[in-house]
Amino acid sequence: MTSQSRGRRVATAAALTAAAALAFTPQALAAAFDVNFDCSGSSPVGEQQFSLQQGADVTAPATVAPGGALDIVIDPAVNTVPAEVNGYTVKRIEGMDLKIPIPANSTFVSADLEGGSGLGPNPPTISVEGNVATLHLDGPLAGGSDFELPTVIAHLTAGDSGTIETKLHGTSHDDPGLTFTAVVSSIIGDTNVPSRCFPNPNPVLTTTTIG
Repeated sequence: MTSQSRGRRVATAAALTAAAALAFTPQALAAAFDVNFDCSGSSPVGEQQFSLQQGADVTAPATVAPGGALDIVIDPAVNTVPAEVNGYTVKRIEGMDLKIPIPANSTFVSADLEGGSGLGPNPPTISVEGNVATLHLDGPLAGGSDFELPTVIAHLTAGDSGTIETKLHGTSHDDPGLTFTAVVSSIIGDTNVPSRCFPNPNPVLTTTTIG
């Protein structure tokens, strides 16, 4: 066999090995979402109904082995704090909490935060209690200003079977997934308006099949 023939066989074998490895490696699936939040603020002049939107790219593997490790990545888009709500000037918002459930059929290991901008002097934090992770911002975020929430990278361990679905938390104003205090200007001066929001609708952001 000539050296040229041996070279072709080695190259072919390497290509087949690479193709096989790619075929058996779970591929990450990414999707872009614009989530609508249905909000209610408690003000001295009565309940204020309003909505907020947040875009995000969300990535997770299509499949994972039973007991295997997986990462879910939520990368929020740049957003803008409303400058006005229902005729009231928003001066700032502060004390924001965004809740993300730990998906069924998975176990939380840890989480990392990366990036983010315009979030105030204190860095954002993430904590887990029960089966819910909470992304917290002290703020303040000035009304009308641009901001970008940090990318959340959740490290999980898969269960034995089933699917792992990523969603946001919240079903109603009494069971919110997003809370914050808005400071607004009114005829009685600056007023704190505690606000409670939930995703409506609340889509499944990613689905990973165990198996």
